[in-house]
Amino acid sequence: MLLGIMADTHDRLPLIDEAVAQLNERKVELVLHAGDFIAPFVVPRFKSLSANLIGVFGNNDGEREGLKKRFEELNAQIRGRFAEINIGKVKIVMTHGDEEELSRSLVKAQSFDVVVYGHTHEVKTYRKGKTLVINPGETCGYLTGKSTIALLNTETLKVEIIYL
Repeated sequence: MLLGIMADTHDRLPLIDEAVAQLNERKVELVLHAGDFIAPFVVPRFKSLSANLIGVFGNNDGEREGLKKRFEELNAQIRGRFAEINIGKVKIVMTHGDEEELSRSLVKAQSFDVVVYGHTHEVKTYRKGKTLVINPGETCGYLTGKSTIALLNTETLKVEIIYL
């Protein structure tokens, strides 16, 4: 399965539109969003997404009930601050990443095949033992000047970073 991974969209509507277009073009089957959507008015920008979406809240997501309700209208899921996703034999965990001790512990434990997080706005992929760690960077491009998303092939566990 091909997954799209994004984080830190921070209300940047044109780049959300570009990310959705890129994910649709690549025919991803599931999108993981590691938080910091920010406000419910961004949700309609995900309506044209062909894949299902699972997200978690970030530290800057203020109106959480509004976000959750709007995403439910699109049959998307916001699972709170933590999500465990099983795709075939691949166990994935996702958190925003602002709770650094939790993120480090998830990686160190090596209980998951993949750990997905955001928050730092910096692209980072590496392996710690059997665990693949992915930070797709920032979709918004505000801090680094680089708007990025990631693709993950769950069969090969290969990651591709897409620059928007």
